[in-house]
Amino acid sequence: MKRIFSLMTVFGLLLSITACAQNQTKPSPPATTEFKAGGANIKISYSAPSVKGREIWGKLVPYGEVWRTGANEATVFETDKDIKVEGKTLPAGKYGLFTVPGKDEWVIVFNKTWKQWGAYQYKATDDALRVTVKPTAGDLTETLKIDGTADGVTIKWEKLSVPFKISQ
Repeated sequence: MKRIFSLMTVFGLLLSITACAQNQTKPSPPATTEFKAGGANIKISYSAPSVKGREIWGKLVPYGEVWRTGANEATVFETDKDIKVEGKTLPAGKYGLFTVPGKDEWVIVFNKTWKQWGAYQYKATDDALRVTVKPTAGDLTETLKIDGTADGVTIKWEKLSVPFKISQ
């Protein structure tokens, strides 16, 4: 009887530890935006980091270097039809959405290798498309937000907004 009681106690303790671990909020939780643009169904999956009082652009996220456009795994951009991004054709498919931030302009990168951690294995030779856009100053966005509309996508974080157009 004591053995059964001991096993039940251990089992209950393990169950409660597991439940607590699963209820913890992630520092950069997963986020998804789904929308229609240019006649295509588009889905963007990313992890959303927060500013937390840090200096983001040029410090935490260096200028001139490839960034995963979020946290954790690379951001994934999926389209079920060919689209035009800033007037350039992007075939239907699944891509890693990377960016190269700059003070005055950003490069938006759609890379064929979408399943990877961060940008550590990023290879420019796998790029399907690169476009250059201009960032704009905006209100404080504490947690990274990627919004999609019929006209395009806007990446918002800290006090910066980076839009790019999508059409068909």
